Amino acid sequence: MATGIKNKVAIIGMGCTSFGEFWDKSEQDLIVEAYKEAIEDAGIETKDIGAAWFGSCFDEVNVGKGAIPLARALKLPNIPVTRVENFCTTGTEALRGACYAVASGACDVALALGAEKLKDTGYGGLPDFGTMLGTENLFYTPNLTAPGMFGMVANAYFDKYGLSRDEGKRVLSRISYKSHQNGAMNPRAHLRRAPSMDVLINAPIVADPLGLFDCCGVSDGAAAAIVVPADKAKEYRPDPIYIKALQLSLTPATGIGHQSWDGIHFESTRIAGINAYNEAGIKKPREEVNLMEVHDCFSISELVTYESLQISPIGKSRYDIEDGFYDIDGQVPCQSDGGLKCFGHPIGASGIRMAYEIYKQLQGKAEPEQRQLQSNPRIGLAHNHGGICGSLVCSVAIFGNEL
Repeated sequence: MATGIKNKVAIIGMGCTSFGEFWDKSEQDLIVEAYKEAIEDAGIETKDIGAAWFGSCFDEVNVGKGAIPLARALKLPNIPVTRVENFCTTGTEALRGACYAVASGACDVALALGAEKLKDTGYGGLPDFGTMLGTENLFYTPNLTAPGMFGMVANAYFDKYGLSRDEGKRVLSRISYKSHQNGAMNPRAHLRRAPSMDVLINAPIVADPLGLFDCCGVSDGAAAAIVVPADKAKEYRPDPIYIKALQLSLTPATGIGHQSWDGIHFESTRIAGINAYNEAGIKKPREEVNLMEVHDCFSISELVTYESLQISPIGKSRYDIEDGFYDIDGQVPCQSDGGLKCFGHPIGASGIRMAYEIYKQLQGKAEPEQRQLQSNPRIGLAHNHGGICGSLVCSVAIFGNEL
């Protein structure tokens, strides 16, 4: 009977570049920068790595090259290297591959690295998702954009749970306000300013009711993790971080095929969360999870994720948001590094960037010191999702600092 990988794998080293617009750096430069920090943190050498997984989402950057950019940039010595892509869960998918290899005994040291160089491609925040998914998609929807999709989710949420547009805008702006406050303290974050609530609420509309500050931007960046068997982790360092769960869920487009889906909550997130909690042995997520990094591509995405992951009650997350429950000094800090909203979103790297923040916070080593949580967190959760609302891939990873 399957038992999962709880406490079978540990992270012993991580690295993460700053995220931003790096016109003077190549994809290889970013890969090398993240990798160097990771191996120095782990105290190992390249010859120690038995296998590697490379997360890269967009073919405009990686077309026809597979995993070769990683092998070439790092001069990996004829070891197996695999490229993975799974929309916005790509980084976590790379980490999952490395962890499964170590848990299975296929290798003792594995590398997961995600990188994306989006600014060079001209990729913006309003891609035609229908065209990207291809006309072979049963639910081909030309001119569908990400802000448009999540704008509809926001309006559906406001309607179902009785929020006026002004009330809803204030709640969404409070989410972004929290993330901007956190990102302003983070020297690696793409966006470092902290707008006032008034500026956030009255920003230009992108897709009603979502304004400019309800939407994350895209970035260049890379992040890396090195994993080993949990029972050997303290041979490398005194404070490894242990994998408690790694779950993936994909919905088969049923949400947009008929009217059973309410247009708000994402079933793939709910199922991945339930499976991850079961794997990690978590019974009461609201009480046991100490910090989170969730996929805040839009402020409404963060709001509904709180509920789908059973942290806030369904339809009532607005009260937690306004009470500061998710603030950096709240009960379950979310986006302590600024999240996608402020740290940035180089798609292939984002999942590992989330793990990087949790890794540092669980070790008590967040930088600078004023970002370190004072609650001595023990359990952290990272969540990604990607695709079309109603047809999403979702990953949930849970980490702990005790074996």
